Amino acid sequence: MLYIYAQGDLTLKTQTSFRTIDILKFIIPSLLGIGLFMFPISYNEEITIPIAILSQALQGLLGNSIPYIMTAIITITAIATIITKLAKPAHSTKSGFFHSLLNVSLFWTVTRVLAMIFAIMTLFKLGPQTVWDDSTGGLLLFELLPILLTVFLFAGLFLPLLLNFGLLEFFGALLTKVMRPIFTLPGRSSIDTIASWLGDGTIGVLLTSKQYEEGYYTKREAAVIGTTFSVVSITFSLIVISQVGLGAMFVPFYATVTLSGLVAAIIMPRIPPLSWKADTYFNGEEKQDKDLVPKGYSPLRWGYKKAIERASLNKYVGKFFTDGGKNVLDMWMGVAPIVMAFGTIALILAENTPLFAWLGMPFIPLLELLQIPFAKEASETLMVGFADMFLPSVIGAEIESELTRFVVASVSVTQLIYLSEVGGVLLGSKIPVSFKDLFIIFILRTIITLPVIAMMAHLFF
Repeated sequence: MLYIYAQGDLTLKTQTSFRTIDILKFIIPSLLGIGLFMFPISYNEEITIPIAILSQALQGLLGNSIPYIMTAIITITAIATIITKLAKPAHSTKSGFFHSLLNVSLFWTVTRVLAMIFAIMTLFKLGPQTVWDDSTGGLLLFELLPILLTVFLFAGLFLPLLLNFGLLEFFGALLTKVMRPIFTLPGRSSIDTIASWLGDGTIGVLLTSKQYEEGYYTKREAAVIGTTFSVVSITFSLIVISQVGLGAMFVPFYATVTLSGLVAAIIMPRIPPLSWKADTYFNGEEKQDKDLVPKGYSPLRWGYKKAIERASLNKYVGKFFTDGGKNVLDMWMGVAPIVMAFGTIALILAENTPLFAWLGMPFIPLLELLQIPFAKEASETLMVGFADMFLPSVIGAEIESELTRFVVASVSVTQLIYLSEVGGVLLGSKIPVSFKDLFIIFILRTIITLPVIAMMAHLFF
């Protein structure tokens, strides 16, 4: 390392060499991570990513046993949480990981117990059909949670490839000048956003939560990333547009989703409640610009240097699997019960009450102003998406106007927050967002994206 003083300034020039083994530690795991999480490939006539293919393969292998496995996990989590809260056994207090996983607040303890009750009722079809019906608890336990079980397994296990070997440090330095002024986010968040858009929103939430806990994001940054970029995958977007009978319009549809999503991503971080989140880290420290490129370095050289330094810290293969295993347990035991509890309640309300239709009524004047046909019918789909993202396209499929169906499908994807998956995962993660925050963000995203989507719809129809 060479330091040169010139005209009172310290100019840093580097002549740094790295060990070949450390360079390989950065390059090989990072390329594997990109390949698994972000490299889109065609499989069974769908565009997907390798993690999703592994997930589907395991689902096929486990078959009908998955609901039983998930019920067992949720039940064990609830019982272990109760025991921890009441008895505080030595093993949970000695282990930082299990202590934080099981020693939760009274509210989350009740939520886990409720999830256990819902899961058992649904699995064995006990009690009121409202709880275990195919459109409520059955939808979650037999359709959604099997996906989450396998996605969490592979995503959690391989997540250290993205986190621990320098990839985020490398892109953090390269993209700070893009992400910071446009989205008010550090450059490393670009990996989170790409993983979400190409993969799945739950993967993005998992990645964001882990980086927040490790001190790379502030509370505000973690909340912004988790509620702004954790979108559904391209594959599921195709399912949504096909559900409303407009599969041939996928390219205009996804272009609309992308444009309106970017508009929301620029605006949302600058308004409450996200702008009110503290710019402090998980441990309470004040914000620092950790992607700052020092004088004397180019972004590429600085990113490369930080990446190699991060990769060199990995000395034991066992730590990779330990970290991955903790990720898996954290998502299985921390997130799955939240999804089951909140998702079931939301779907019961959506299917059996006019609550979401009432909540959608204030949007009728806005829809009429935007010249959307069948404004009343469309308004009934806008708020039901808070319960489950797929419900708007199911309800809106019967609307006669293609333009309106296009709008309904596009809005349902860009709203992003829905309790049956991403919303529940966010609540179950360490990302600092409350139920109230999610509801307000959901409404704001609807108001922001609707005019953009309507404009695009009028161009296409």
